[in-house]
Amino acid sequence: MIARREGKVIKLYSRGGTNWSRRYPLIAEALGQLRISSIVLDGEAVILDRNGRHDFDALWSHTRDHEARLLAFDIIELNGEDYWQKPLLERKRRLGRILARSRDGLEYVEHVTGDGATIFEHACRLGLEGIVSKHMAHPYRGGPSRSWRKVKNPAHPSIARVREAFEAERQRREGQEGRWRGRGQSW
Repeated sequence: MIARREGKVIKLYSRGGTNWSRRYPLIAEALGQLRISSIVLDGEAVILDRNGRHDFDALWSHTRDHEARLLAFDIIELNGEDYWQKPLLERKRRLGRILARSRDGLEYVEHVTGDGATIFEHACRLGLEGIVSKHMAHPYRGGPSRSWRKVKNPAHPSIARVREAFEAERQRREGQEGRWRGRGQSW
């Protein structure tokens, strides 16, 4: 999710470009409380369960959207200053200072260095969706890039949702194909 605040105007954009500002009021309110004139953050919208773990099913079902919070892991712009070209560690330091004070709805995600395979293994054991690995010296890059990788936990519910969506689409297409063939037509 890209979270943008320009003065008092707050917009939360999904990966597909949909504005979810009304869907996630807790995030929007937290952004409004920052003592800044403008900011653009990159992060992940999550809903937590009673144990403080990410509840993907709650996020997927939209039943508790009012509880969603942004786990901010990168900063792109602050008060008109472009952070795109700055290296990751510099961006993370600045983001950490801005989000040092706890706010319900907006949290800073620490940068962890170390063996990626081991970190991923621990993330999977904790039931997390996965990890994002970014090159420490590279500028910000949105979308697929050689500067960063997202590795998903194959046992996480988000993977099951993707499989379900692909299966539903496959069945829908097979149903359409069957209808066409039944009329003496074929694809």
